[in-house]
Amino acid sequence: MNSIRGMDHEAHAESPAGLRLANAAHEFEAQMMKELVRPMTRFDNEDGLGSGVALTDFAGDALAQSLSRAGGFGIAEAIVAHLSRIERGNQRFAETEPVRDGSTG
Repeated sequence: MNSIRGMDHEAHAESPAGLRLANAAHEFEAQMMKELVRPMTRFDNEDGLGSGVALTDFAGDALAQSLSRAGGFGIAEAIVAHLSRIERGNQRFAETEPVRDGSTG
């Protein structure tokens, strides 16, 4: 799976909005991956303190973030690519669309 990290530096290096988009896309993908990993990290809490559950949740979060940053399922990459295409289309439309002042005639 391809990593979006290279695309972040190339296509979005000059754009703070692009970096925010990439980070948000990774966060979204990581949350989805966390939910998929959760059943695999469940165990019975034998110590009764809940410390194992907290540690397992933290590990699941870290694993999901790492998987997403490494390319994950490609969800983040697809989100960034799709929204970037939309933004480029909107920019081209704004450049070609005449400005209307609201007056008639």
